[in-house]
Amino acid sequence: METNKHFLVGVFNDQDDLLHAVEHIRHKGVKIHEVYTPYPIHTLEHVLGYKRSWMPKAAFMFGALGTTCAITMQSWMLGYDWPMIIGGKSFIAIPDFVPVTFETTVLFAAFGMSFTFFVSQGLGLFKVPRIFDIRATDDKLVMAIDLGKNKLAEADIKAILSESHADEIYRKDFTDAENNPTFMGYLIDLFNNGVTVSGRKLIR
Repeated sequence: METNKHFLVGVFNDQDDLLHAVEHIRHKGVKIHEVYTPYPIHTLEHVLGYKRSWMPKAAFMFGALGTTCAITMQSWMLGYDWPMIIGGKSFIAIPDFVPVTFETTVLFAAFGMSFTFFVSQGLGLFKVPRIFDIRATDDKLVMAIDLGKNKLAEADIKAILSESHADEIYRKDFTDAENNPTFMGYLIDLFNNGVTVSGRKLIR
């Protein structure tokens, strides 16, 4: 079976049920594609087995770059390019560089982390979102399991989801066109039909 096209989706109403379900399902050897929630859930990344993020390291490196650039810029401008005596101080007065250095450090760290996050998560400018269930943006907790990446049969995974107290279980298949959408096509579809067409139609 092809990967990234055929999924089982489990919908939960309670976050405690979701956390226990993730532990139970992973214990059974099922690989979880992703879990989508409308709000952050404490410890969810741990039960999913995610490693500690390396974003703090990126923040430190970009911050250090900002500090270096600020000190170098001020030293060159005030000490070499256009030296001026201000208040009887030396040309390169490090204490006076602190405010600009601090702001530049924060600026580089903030923008650096933002761009790093977007690139590492594949959130490009023209990235088209793939929605498993529109209710994940409202009040439901949604778990997606890629059938192509699991050795267990679909019926067995359904049974495990049922054991895990999933409130709803259904299959979600993506066509080649849905997996490789054009950005303009997505915008036209969004304008004409709204975002609900990308998710599961609700049963009234």
